Amino acid sequence: MPQSPKGENRPADVIGNAVKVMRSATGEEEEVIIPASAAATLGNLGGAARAQ
Repeated sequence: MPQSPKGENRPADVIGNAVKVMRSATGEEEEVIIPASAAATLGNLGGAARAQ
């Protein structure tokens, strides 16, 4: 199954994706959001420091 950039699984086909979005919108299925890894957080902090 394909994964999004954030690592969560998503359906491989268009209809399956539409069903997942519909279930999420109606509250039948709750979205699971995976928090950013420690490396990503530190990378974002470093980017802000370099920008200054």
